Amino acid sequence: MKSFKIFIFLLFAITLTGYAQKKTAGYETSKKEITAMMLQQADDWSQGNIEAFMEGYIKSDSLKFIGSSGLTYGWQQTLDNYKKRYPTAAHTGTLTFDLIDFDPLAKDIFFVVGKYNLKREMGDTSGYFSLILKKIDGKWKIIADHSS
Repeated sequence: MKSFKIFIFLLFAITLTGYAQKKTAGYETSKKEITAMMLQQADDWSQGNIEAFMEGYIKSDSLKFIGSSGLTYGWQQTLDNYKKRYPTAAHTGTLTFDLIDFDPLAKDIFFVVGKYNLKREMGDTSGYFSLILKKIDGKWKIIADHSS
């Protein structure tokens, strides 16, 4: 029984060590790159350039966007929905992000949780989001977005 307890303790310690290494091996670099990409997105949005904002998303039919109206598949459909919902500068306003948590799921995949804040003439709004990002051809791209 004592051997079993030692085995469980060692397994637990190895798991924690692996997680700590996962957080440090490239973690800070990836976090900075993702943050920079999202700051660029916020700037593009705030300038009313939704097409440039969409550069942060994978340009693929496999993109998944979950919002108040349900699940949308694909980059083009997501762009079309944004343009319909935010047709003018009064609708787009100024976007900022509060990035709350970065969790590496694999070497090239991150789960990010944050809050968006949209300050605009027609009334401010805010909400939370969770993203799955994948590094593709050296750039971080959102492959799934759940915003509420």
